[in-house]
Amino acid sequence: MDKPFQQQRRTLLKRIVQYSALGLFALSTPFVGSLVQNSQAQTRPGINTKSVSLAYQTSGDIVKIRGAVEPRLKALGISVNWVPFPAGPQLLEAMNANRVDIGSVGESPPIFAQAAGAQLVYISGRKPSKGQSQAIIVQKDSPIKKVADLKGKKIVFQRGSSAHYLVLRALKEAGLKISDVQSISLTPAEARDAFLQKKIDAWAVWDPNLAYVQKNAGARTLRDSARISTQGGFYLARRDFATKNPEVVRIFLEEVDKLGEWAEKNPSEVAKILAPELKLDVSLLEGVARRRTFRLTKLTPSVIAEQQRVADEYFEAKLIPRKLDVREFLLSPEQYQASTPKRLL
Repeated sequence: MDKPFQQQRRTLLKRIVQYSALGLFALSTPFVGSLVQNSQAQTRPGINTKSVSLAYQTSGDIVKIRGAVEPRLKALGISVNWVPFPAGPQLLEAMNANRVDIGSVGESPPIFAQAAGAQLVYISGRKPSKGQSQAIIVQKDSPIKKVADLKGKKIVFQRGSSAHYLVLRALKEAGLKISDVQSISLTPAEARDAFLQKKIDAWAVWDPNLAYVQKNAGARTLRDSARISTQGGFYLARRDFATKNPEVVRIFLEEVDKLGEWAEKNPSEVAKILAPELKLDVSLLEGVARRRTFRLTKLTPSVIAEQQRVADEYFEAKLIPRKLDVREFLLSPEQYQASTPKRLL
């Protein structure tokens, strides 16, 4: 191919690009504006992404159902994608695999994730409940009357979840070790079927499945989480995402906490919101909403110390392979200043 032809071809391509751009501006100004907005999202301090993947548990997440965070993030050119999970362990496994950026779990999943070498960070605490929304239950006609009677029995729970910690502590109170029972790890949906079919002796479970079997199967509580799950849960993020996008994290937490304040004052409305998603009666879900908490809490030294105590208990029970320092899952003070709403600092 001779050089004059190459030069003509480059000139033609240049003109096509120029004219296409002019035509696009004349015919599609709103589209160009959208591109500019996305560009602004990339250049605004604390924002280095065009999308965020948010994890939610299928037990009912009003932040997802209400679309609470979408308006502010989309105004910055950031798209929002929600990804469902049956429980916290699966959620954090996906987060460590870069499939999701932010999610909420109980106290135990972060400990198992850290023990497995995950690169995640705590971004906020979750307000503790009174412990009524999680319990070890048995059939209404079960001969098992107290936790000590579980020795040698089959008890089902999601390994690495807050229910795992409930079992560990409840057995310890009764003078038993977790090795004294037959532990079976199932997702909440799998365990619910097994319990309703009376295939298991006991089940450690949280709402709304707990409320469902209490109402529809007469499930009897051996021990709930009162005085056990004292520090509540957490919101976590991928370390890389949190450090590069502190403004996104801050906006997300602000909207979660704002919705949480409303939810705690309006349990009846929360139940109506959850009902279509969970396909459960509003009356049942109102009870669930009243014993659930929704607001966020500060990551205080006492919260971190409590989480360290939980991690130490798991290590002492030989349920994780090494002793952990949970502070390794924290950001620096400067990073928290940039990514945390003022109320939570």
